[in-house]
Amino acid sequence: MKKFSFFFLIILGSIMLMNSSNKKGFFPFDYRSETLENGLKVILIKTPSNGLVSYYTIVRTGSRDEYEPGHTGFAHFFEHMMFRGTKKYPGNVYDKIVTEMGSNANAYTTDDYTCYHLNFTKENLEKVIDLESDRFQNLWYTEQDFQTESGAVYGEYRKGKTSPFFWIWEALCNTAFERHTYKHTTIGFEQDIKAMPTMYEYSLSFFHRYYRPDNCILLIVGDIDYDQTMNLVKKYYSNWQKGYTPPKIETEPEQTKPKRATVNYPGKTSPIFVVAYKGLPFNPQDKNYVATILFGKLAFGPNSEIYKQLYIREQKVLFLEEEFNYNRDPFLWMIWAQVKDEKDIDYVEKMIQNTIQHYQNNPPDSSKLEDLKKNLRYSFLMNLDTPNKIASVLARPLALTADLNSIDQFYNTLQNITPSDIQNVAKSYFVPEKSTVVILKGRQ
Repeated sequence: MKKFSFFFLIILGSIMLMNSSNKKGFFPFDYRSETLENGLKVILIKTPSNGLVSYYTIVRTGSRDEYEPGHTGFAHFFEHMMFRGTKKYPGNVYDKIVTEMGSNANAYTTDDYTCYHLNFTKENLEKVIDLESDRFQNLWYTEQDFQTESGAVYGEYRKGKTSPFFWIWEALCNTAFERHTYKHTTIGFEQDIKAMPTMYEYSLSFFHRYYRPDNCILLIVGDIDYDQTMNLVKKYYSNWQKGYTPPKIETEPEQTKPKRATVNYPGKTSPIFVVAYKGLPFNPQDKNYVATILFGKLAFGPNSEIYKQLYIREQKVLFLEEEFNYNRDPFLWMIWAQVKDEKDIDYVEKMIQNTIQHYQNNPPDSSKLEDLKKNLRYSFLMNLDTPNKIASVLARPLALTADLNSIDQFYNTLQNITPSDIQNVAKSYFVPEKSTVVILKGRQ
């Protein structure tokens, strides 16, 4: 068992105190939420973190928003480009200041959002607000800078293609979706990335449409003073002009028949396959959505019968896991497996189908369901032991809903899920006509 750190005991004590005294709800920390006149939503969470602060800027634009043909990959591209800096703080100056304060700055891009984050000590808060507000309002780069960075992105794409998981993920998205922008992965279609160096003017348009305050959330967590921090945010961000232009994303037509694809990976690998079903958008108040999350863990998690049989007893798979993501639009609920021997692919796929059919015909054991609920609640709370972990856990639900109440809503809904709810979603959504199966085989 891991030792509880002194810091964690402080956090746990604060959680218990707040839950017993002010009845805030499931999310244990007090917070302040305010929206500036320009539309920037600011969420401040004060925690007993001994001088540490995490600073997250969540841009509610990801690869999902790349709806214009021939222009995929730009959300990920700006994850790179934002570190080029501004005329006030060029990239090398920005890096020097961040390094000198003993901080680290990084970013990541997903299908639904892009997130920029720093961790530092509280005496550097104003300098960080100055730096971050400047680059989000005044990003500046030349056409040569653009071409250099877009070339680096293509290099990243080619590096990714050395992994079999890159190949199967790309094939899955492309096969499962017909019209929706989830058809391309976060890094984009290869032909678009290759052509990206010619799209300098388009890149400026992308930035000015999506990097606007009314499309961003500023999340600051840690040892902060609410009034002082909000005053600094207003000082540095109030001049940022609103102007977000929503993307014109096509609705994915309902899938009415099964889809299958085979990928021939040019390297050596054990076979990998994924069984995916069209899912629901993230909605923390939707009983069917939350019941499906529980279904995935009951049916295919590490405590499931199929996991014990295929991974532990029979040892036919290198891994078996469910991946039921949170997404703004209907995405995929996926069961992944890597099979040791190609001849067992059909057997493992049949076992997955049998497991689904079992839950369609039988509700889960109520005690197992209640144990899972407790585990999910406990695991969520135990992951809130540093400002950075708190911010990282909140980034996706905030990007999808722009509302921190979504945490309480999700766990309140979770508490009311019954065994019959699990059975109903298994019957409704995990049917052959909604499925996509992709099998990847390596070179022998």
